Amino acid sequence: MALKPGPEYVPAHGLLAGRSVLVTAAAGAGIGFAAARRCAEEGCRALVVSDVHPRRLDEAVQAIREQTGLAAVHGQLCDVSRQDQVDALVAMAEERLGGIDILINNAGLGTSRRIVEMGDDEWQRVIDVTLTGTFRMTRAALRVMQPRGRGVIVNNASVLGWRAQTEQAHYAAAKAGVMALTRCAALEAADHGIRINAVAPSIAIHAFLKKSASEELLDELAGREAFGRGAEPWEVANVMVFLASDYSSYMTGEVVAVSSQRA
Repeated sequence: MALKPGPEYVPAHGLLAGRSVLVTAAAGAGIGFAAARRCAEEGCRALVVSDVHPRRLDEAVQAIREQTGLAAVHGQLCDVSRQDQVDALVAMAEERLGGIDILINNAGLGTSRRIVEMGDDEWQRVIDVTLTGTFRMTRAALRVMQPRGRGVIVNNASVLGWRAQTEQAHYAAAKAGVMALTRCAALEAADHGIRINAVAPSIAIHAFLKKSASEELLDELAGREAFGRGAEPWEVANVMVFLASDYSSYMTGEVVAVSSQRA
């Protein structure tokens, strides 16, 4: 089955006017870049994006500036499995942004491996980037947001945090952990006027996914969706922006499925 085309791009509505935003793993053509671009389109006053790929990060910064007209876009290399790099990223963002209003935790790592064939190193790497990296970024952001008494954090989970899929035990466990972290952190942050929510996409089609997964598998996964296609990355980014905006002011500790099938 051929992947069906997505809808027309949704115009911006100024949902993040005047806010500052930090997005992790925002280089390339995936959800992170789509989220960063959408934040700029929605009126954020300044934006910091991070990634582990220097060339792709520079290209992402330039592309966002050119595509959105936002000049205040800054890039910083960061491996979220390294505490020193997380601390450096948050310190840089605090300075460049004049304080972080919104953090979008997008960094994650996935591979495909059956449990009996998976070594400890592969398990630990996926957990360390996807779950512990989200924890490190959340902890660092809360330390600067709490004294100000405001802020929003949006985490990128996955429907695999709820569902089972072969060869995805490590990734599913990590994303289920992101969901639990979101709920628990939200309770602690609420006392300081900070909201924390997460999105759980089913499948978003982008260039990196096409390189790492076969066309047959993508067709199969897309075929399970009610619309017969995977999400466009910007469709996931739209929900992230909603959770980052005042339109979701009463929501915290929630995990919102971005899916056209049962969660």
